[in-house]
Amino acid sequence: MSKISITIPTYNRANLLPFAIESVLQQTYQNFELIICDDGSRDETPNLMSQYTDNRIKYIHHPQNIGKSNNMCAGFEAATGEYFIKFDDDDRLTPEFLEKTALVLENNPSVDFVGTDHWIIDINNQRDEAQTKYNSRIWGRDALTEGIVENLLEVVFVQQSFQIGATLFRRRVLTEIGFMQPNWQNCEDNDLFVRLALSGKQGYFLPELLMEYRYHAEQQNKDRAIRYLSDKIQYLENYKFESEKLEKIRKGRLTETQLLLGLRLIEKGETQQGRKLVLAGKSHSPAKAWTGLGLSLLPVGMRPMAFEAVRKVKG
Repeated sequence: MSKISITIPTYNRANLLPFAIESVLQQTYQNFELIICDDGSRDETPNLMSQYTDNRIKYIHHPQNIGKSNNMCAGFEAATGEYFIKFDDDDRLTPEFLEKTALVLENNPSVDFVGTDHWIIDINNQRDEAQTKYNSRIWGRDALTEGIVENLLEVVFVQQSFQIGATLFRRRVLTEIGFMQPNWQNCEDNDLFVRLALSGKQGYFLPELLMEYRYHAEQQNKDRAIRYLSDKIQYLENYKFESEKLEKIRKGRLTETQLLLGLRLIEKGETQQGRKLVLAGKSHSPAKAWTGLGLSLLPVGMRPMAFEAVRKVKG
């Protein structure tokens, strides 16, 4: 089978990166190159990488932080394999991931990418079976059968069933449509799958748990939520679908995201911009919008406590 390029973008994750790297080195399929793209880490990552002597591993260290999607693009540009996968520095591949997904592409020349299901693991690398089943259900993967996905745009936009870290691509296809949008921190994966579907590319679903996605505390904080919601608005404003059904869903998600971001900004003290977004998204939930606007009249120092009290009341 063809050589596979694997990139792992990383930033200050010297504690978790070794698990991601080892999951690649332990693959049953060994014809790969592994590219670690370091977005200006200030922890022990450079020292860690100096300990690896496998000549299949390339280390790209940016002296300064260049941003998430830009760092990913650096790894993609360095890739030479026929097939390509990017997964995060806190996740892992199961040992048969490369072998099984590459075999699908080898046997199906018309398929442009193959995605799998994945495990949920915790900070101690323990698999959570209940959370895994729940995750597969809410993202619609439990309803997908093996094979080429017929309604790809609906699957990747509405259900968001494909996870980029659990997907192997033909690299030439990503070169054709462009890998990642520059200067994005979030939703770059959603955007890629939508562009693939709109370009008429074919996706294949392999219903096996072949990757491990980690849930941990670093993923949750208010500032991260604000960045995510801002990028999600940018992503949702990037399209206008021909399908009336999909366009209605897109607009609904856009107003919801505007409302959620507006509420976060009001809580943080960015009142003017917060109110503007809350008013733009008020059709999603007038009650939430008016509550947020009311709380925006409070002194900034009192708002976090007031917002938290409202959250507790609403359960």
